[in-house]
Amino acid sequence: MKLFKRRRNVGESVLTLKMWRFTGAAILNLIILMLLTVYVLPLLYMGVTSLKEPDQVSAGLNAPLYPAAVVQVRYQGGEYPLMEVPTKDGIQQWAMIETHRTYSEFIDPQDPDQGLIRWDGYWGSLKNVYTFQLTFDSFNSWKEADVPLGMLNTLIVIVITEVGVLATSIAVAYGFSRFRIPGGKWLFFLLIATILIPDSITLIPTYRTYYNLLHIWLPRQSFLQSSFPIPWNWLPLIAPHFFSSAIFVFLLRQNFLSIPRDLDEAAMLDGAGPLRILIQIILPQSIPVVATVAMLHFFYIWNEFRISGMYLGANTNFWLLAARVQNGQPMLGVNPEPSIQSGALILMIVPILVLLAFQRFFMQDMAVTGLEK
Repeated sequence: MKLFKRRRNVGESVLTLKMWRFTGAAILNLIILMLLTVYVLPLLYMGVTSLKEPDQVSAGLNAPLYPAAVVQVRYQGGEYPLMEVPTKDGIQQWAMIETHRTYSEFIDPQDPDQGLIRWDGYWGSLKNVYTFQLTFDSFNSWKEADVPLGMLNTLIVIVITEVGVLATSIAVAYGFSRFRIPGGKWLFFLLIATILIPDSITLIPTYRTYYNLLHIWLPRQSFLQSSFPIPWNWLPLIAPHFFSSAIFVFLLRQNFLSIPRDLDEAAMLDGAGPLRILIQIILPQSIPVVATVAMLHFFYIWNEFRISGMYLGANTNFWLLAARVQNGQPMLGVNPEPSIQSGALILMIVPILVLLAFQRFFMQDMAVTGLEK
């Protein structure tokens, strides 16, 4: 009997422990879901607003949260909004024909032959009747602001700079991780120290360097423009990325150091040189970190507008997408509607979509040996 009771107590303890683990996991997931909802709500609101009509956005709380349009009733060749009118018989849905300060006149869509119905009260207190309807008019502003051109410019700059920043950062990180360089440790510390320098400090010196010392950057070089039909104003945006990035070098170097040198020595015995070792040994095992670096650079260029706006100035044909969205308000009108602004800003969620598409590279375990874990 005592043995039976002991087994039952042990079973109850295990069950209680499992219940506590399940409850803890459920509470943790609920908290994460709540935080995720808080972060996603502004993005969701912006997407829904871009699908609304301007009149619905200006209606505020009197309009539904989802995209909708006011129901219109045709009467004697005209269209009139359908309203919710309180009467002694309850709420009636009537079409408002004429408005006055103290009364308004309506018709009953179910029985329009009975003529106008007078309702005493202020018509501004009434609510419209809405029906679900998606409106894509806000995205027509993309053509006015020439958003497709801005997207094309951004993609061109991204492709060119991706090649430069990946090639140079991988080469520098490979050198720091695999070769004995005199004073290499201090050179690496000096490189990492440059991360602490704010961009705002180097903004004016680099601008003066490009436009006062290196005259090749100037757009007035007609010979260069005629010989090479590319926007030379892009060079300050493109050239710096061909000299590697300190943060990317750090990430790549740390990953390269985790790969055993035994693989390098085995490849050297087979006659492989440093370049072949990098391409065939190091990089295949560093795909996650290389993809991470590529995505981080993609996010930076996609959201960049300060430097491009400074160097391109009024030459709007070469503006990147972020600069066109941020500085293109005059093209959308003096006071653009919130739906139009949301339609333009929704382009900035592309990095999130790219991150979701390539998230397996971020979540994948990095292989540290040539063998399976």
